[in-house]
Amino acid sequence: MTASTERPPAVAADLLTVDAVSLSFGPVRALRDVALNMRRGEITALVGDNGAGKSTLVRCISGIHRPDSGEITFDGQVIAFHSPDDARNAGIETVHQNLALVEDLTVWQNLFLNREKVYGRPPFALLNRRAMKNEAQQMVSTLAVNVPAVTSRVRRLSGGQRQAVAICRAASFSSKLVIMDEPTAALGVQETSKVEQLIATLRDDGHAVLLISHNFEQVLRLSDQVWVMRAGRCVGGRRTAETTGEEIVGLITGALAS
Repeated sequence: MTASTERPPAVAADLLTVDAVSLSFGPVRALRDVALNMRRGEITALVGDNGAGKSTLVRCISGIHRPDSGEITFDGQVIAFHSPDDARNAGIETVHQNLALVEDLTVWQNLFLNREKVYGRPPFALLNRRAMKNEAQQMVSTLAVNVPAVTSRVRRLSGGQRQAVAICRAASFSSKLVIMDEPTAALGVQETSKVEQLIATLRDDGHAVLLISHNFEQVLRLSDQVWVMRAGRCVGGRRTAETTGEEIVGLITGALAS
């Protein structure tokens, strides 16, 4: 009897599915047949040592890299993004570790960077500053972001406030998935707590969050699902409520079979 090659039907609760994705840079195989899924309205953690392939996979999802093989399905559609703008237009926002904020611009200017509101038509269009300031205030108020004022320049904000601005920007433009790369790596205990509250708020508001973190305690506190990568492969996945930090470490190091 010949085994069926048909794929199982997609699960409605899955927002993102990665199926046998591989990517090489010359002779280096960065990703090898990676397969995982993310459910809607959940925080999914992606963990692994440096060089495990986490960032490369995120770049494939966010439109920076295109896989050599395999498929990525997002919101029911197989995606083939050519740029990060394609990913953003589809509803995928990424908060990079460097935050990608412009320090000499104000909070509201950063929130609307490359998404400026205008009135009039080119070549006579003018920036609608009042509308952007008012909407920016609503954005930060909705997420309870502790920012002194939307007219403050980013260079005057603390690390936690900057992170909050980046999260607010990612969450405020019809995003379905927010990818966060080490969002609290450079923060103190108090600011980390505030950012974690923001991440939980995103989930409560219906966003899916992909969290890349080396902080296992944070992963266990926040996430609903954990996927582990090692040497370019996804070596295992666990529901967070059913695993431990010791088991995750075992999967990362290879001491424990998936």
